[in-house]
Amino acid sequence: MDAETQTHPVNLILLGPPGAGKGTQARMLTEAFGLVQLSTGDLLREAVAQGTPAGKVAKQVMAEGQLVSDEIVLAILKDRLDQPDTGKGVILDGFPRTEGQAEALDALMLDRGAPISAVISLEVDDEAMIGRIAGRYTCAECGEGYHDDNKPPASEGVCDKCGSTQFTRRPDDNAETVRTRLGAYHMQTAPLIDYYALRGNLKPVPAMAPIDDVAEKLTQIVKEVSDG
Repeated sequence: MDAETQTHPVNLILLGPPGAGKGTQARMLTEAFGLVQLSTGDLLREAVAQGTPAGKVAKQVMAEGQLVSDEIVLAILKDRLDQPDTGKGVILDGFPRTEGQAEALDALMLDRGAPISAVISLEVDDEAMIGRIAGRYTCAECGEGYHDDNKPPASEGVCDKCGSTQFTRRPDDNAETVRTRLGAYHMQTAPLIDYYALRGNLKPVPAMAPIDDVAEKLTQIVKEVSDG
């Protein structure tokens, strides 16, 4: 099935810790089904830049050093959902983050007659994820990605792509930082997992598998909720 044979709009929430592959999987779903990926951070910046009514309010709030309220975020999200390119459905990334936000989002989507179709939770093994992220590094010249264990250069210390011998690691790609980020994610997301599980639309997907295998499972979920 592709976007041409999709029978119902598909509105997804994508949950998963840093490094679980949310961005990669979202891009693959947008290409396969014509869905629109919506990051609330990006939407907020766009609304402020475009000077929409909600964006003007958000700009004033941020200028005063305050946090943007859920009501403003939802108003900005509603404005974006009103645009015609969201007709086939959307993938929400980074929102909701709390049970209160989830309840408000459910109300918004139900009012639009376009409820959340599925909440996909990319499940990871924490220790394996720490190894996956902490081992990453890139070529400083061309940006080619490598990993200490999973993808070292063919010749040690030499980039396969451009031959450079200079490599960089992100400062936060270390075991201690990754472990802290994972702990924070689980603490913040646990209430959402319970919230959506009780509503019957939570779809856990093992995310430590190869990218194509994970994508196949997500594709099957989209097909199921689209036909349902």
